[in-house]
Amino acid sequence: MWFAAKTRRSHSVDVPEERELDQAQSIGAAEKGRTGDEVRSALTPDAEVFHAIFSRYGRPVLAFIRHLLGEDRARAEDLAQETFVRAYRKLQTWRGDAELSTWIFGIARNVVREAVKEKYKGPGGAESRLRPDLEDPRNRPDESIIAEEVRREIRKALQSLSEDHRQVFVLRMFYKMKYGDIARVTGKSLAKIKTDVHRARLEMRRKLQVYLEKVP
Repeated sequence: MWFAAKTRRSHSVDVPEERELDQAQSIGAAEKGRTGDEVRSALTPDAEVFHAIFSRYGRPVLAFIRHLLGEDRARAEDLAQETFVRAYRKLQTWRGDAELSTWIFGIARNVVREAVKEKYKGPGGAESRLRPDLEDPRNRPDESIIAEEVRREIRKALQSLSEDHRQVFVLRMFYKMKYGDIARVTGKSLAKIKTDVHRARLEMRRKLQVYLEKVP
């Protein structure tokens, strides 16, 4: 486990995986069946709870970062690690007015934006490098040439979206996140999110339609 191994060394705590998974399931149940205060009271910032949170949200957060950033896995893992370090430090500040997963995705979004701004400074630098990292078709030998081409066109269309439109499109279409949760992740109004998702869909449809019309 790429992150747990690092945190175990830094905290000198060895938490059995089964115990982590049990706690992760408890957290998931808590989000669905308890009030924000009740969930928050169970999330004291100790290493054991920290590993449980990671067990549940580590993979989705890593995938989200790779969708936005599109860099190599090692870079995405570093940013995911930073996301959970911040979440650990700020755990007691989570108010419970949004699901824990929404709160963590918001931290991940900020981490990615900061990393991109730091690495690529100047007009248009960050935007041109924030891109989704769809599954490499070379890892799917049974994929037809036509399907691979379609995937490349989808990737190209996503890259051409603005940063804001790309983020909301990925959260809505790939992660099936509710509009209200996307608003909390991005810090934008619900009306703005609905407008951006609608416009992103229209842009994607238009860009892909141009490609489809060229296909014999």
